Amino acid sequence: MRLNYITSALSIILKDIGWVSFLPIIVALYYKDYNSFLPFIVAGIVALFLGFMLGNFGKATSGLDTLNDIKRSEALMIVSLTWLTFGFIAAIPYLFYGFSPINALFEGTSGITATGATIFTRYDYPHALLFWRSFTQWLGGMGIIVLFVAILPQFAVAGRQMFFAEVPGPTEDKFTPRIKNTASALWIIYAGLTVACFVALWLAGMSPFDAICNSFSTLSAGGFSPHERSIGGYGSNLINWIIIVFMFISGTSFVLQSRVLTRRKLSLFWKSEEFKCFASIILIMSLIVGAVLFVQQHYSFFQAMTASLYQVLSLATSTGSASEDFQLWCFDAKILLFITMFISSCSGSAGGGIKITRWILIFKYIKNELYKILHPKAVLTIKIDNRVVAPDVIRQTIFFVLAFFGLWALTVLALTIIEQNFVLGLTAAISAIGDVGPGIGDVVGPMGNYDSLKTLSKIILIFDMYIGRLEIIPFLVLFHRDFWTIKK
Repeated sequence: MRLNYITSALSIILKDIGWVSFLPIIVALYYKDYNSFLPFIVAGIVALFLGFMLGNFGKATSGLDTLNDIKRSEALMIVSLTWLTFGFIAAIPYLFYGFSPINALFEGTSGITATGATIFTRYDYPHALLFWRSFTQWLGGMGIIVLFVAILPQFAVAGRQMFFAEVPGPTEDKFTPRIKNTASALWIIYAGLTVACFVALWLAGMSPFDAICNSFSTLSAGGFSPHERSIGGYGSNLINWIIIVFMFISGTSFVLQSRVLTRRKLSLFWKSEEFKCFASIILIMSLIVGAVLFVQQHYSFFQAMTASLYQVLSLATSTGSASEDFQLWCFDAKILLFITMFISSCSGSAGGGIKITRWILIFKYIKNELYKILHPKAVLTIKIDNRVVAPDVIRQTIFFVLAFFGLWALTVLALTIIEQNFVLGLTAAISAIGDVGPGIGDVVGPMGNYDSLKTLSKIILIFDMYIGRLEIIPFLVLFHRDFWTIKK
C-alpha cells in the first residue's frame, strides 16, 4: 500500500463530506432554529480540517491523474477508512443534543450504514437533527464511495477499484466497464425514486418535512422516521402501501432497474433469476404471515395482508421501519419475521444482509453436491441467468456465508452473556450484521430502542454494523499481514 495515495483519496472524500455536513443548516434556517447551526458547522469544519490535513500529507499525489492506478488493497483501505471517519463525523451533531459519545457514535453509525437501530428515546429534537438522521441513511444507502465515483473527476479510473471495494457481490459482471457511468446512473435512479417517494407521501397527507425524511429512509432501506411510532404513527393504509411499493423497489437491483429504463423492457425483470426469486419469497412469506395474522390475531383479510407484506418487506430488505408493533403479534408470526431477517434483498440494491444471489448460489451448490453423490463422474456447473458462475465466485460465496453466520453466532453469544437476554442477543445480532435495524423483544423491538443496552453491547453492535455494511470479506482482508505492506 502507498500511504500518499490513500491520504490523497481520503482528503478528497472528506472535503466533500464536510460540505455536505452543512446542509442541515438550511433546514435549521427554514425553521428559525438558530441554535442548531453550531452542531453542523462543527461537523463540517472537522471533516474539512481532516481533509486538508490529509491533503497536505499526500500532496505529492494530488494531481488529477495520479490516483488512477490505485490498487485493490488501497481501494479496500480507502473504503474502510471512509466509512469509519464518516461514522465519527456523522456522530458529532448528536453530541450537542445531550448524547453520550458512545450513543452518538451508535446513532451516527446506524445512520450511515442504513441500519436503522436507534438510541432515540424521544423525538422532540430539532428538525435539523431529524433531517441529518435520515439524510445520513440516504447517503449510506447507495454508498458514499459510489456517489464520489459518480461526481468526482479524480476517481474517473481509480473509481473502478473503489467501486468494487464498496459494492462487493457474488458477481462483478453486472456492472459496466465504464464504472463512472454506472455510478452516475445508479445515483440518478436512486435520487429520482426518492423524489417520487417524497411526492407520493406528501400527496398522501404526510407533512413535507416528514415526507422528505421518510423518503430518504425508505429508498436507502434505512428505516429511521421522525415519528416515534415509525410509519405506523401516521395511521394511514395509503401511506403504508406507498412505503411498501418503494421498499420493494429499494430491495431490487438498481443496476437491473437501470437496464430496464435504458432498454425500455419490463420483461428484463422476469429474465432475472434473482428478481424472480426475491419477488416469490416476499410473496410467499407475506401470504404465510398474513394467514397467521388472519387466523390467530383475528385481523381482517386486508389488514392482515397489509401488515404482513409491510413487515416482511421491511425486514427482508433491511429497511426496518414498522407499520405497527409486531412485538404484540403471536409467537408464530414473530418466528416467521425472525426467519425473514435472513432473507435479504437483491445484489446491487440498497438493502444489506446476505443477498438473494448468494442464497441462490448456495442452494444450487448443495443441489449439485447431492447429485454428485449419486453420479460421481458428473461434471456440473452453476449458472445464474444462463451464465456460468466461476468456481472462485462460488468459493467466495461459501466463505462469505460461513463468515456471516460465524460472526452472528459470536455476537449472539457475547450479547446474551452481557445482557443476560437470549432473545435480545439472537435478534439484535442479525439486526446489526444484516443492517436490519429493529430486533424482536421488549427492548429492541420495533417500538423499542437500544439506549438501555450496556456500553460493551453497543460497541459490539457498532462493530457489526460496519462489518455488515462492508460485507465482511473486505473487512477480514484488512487483518491479513500481506495487506499491510506499506510503501511510500
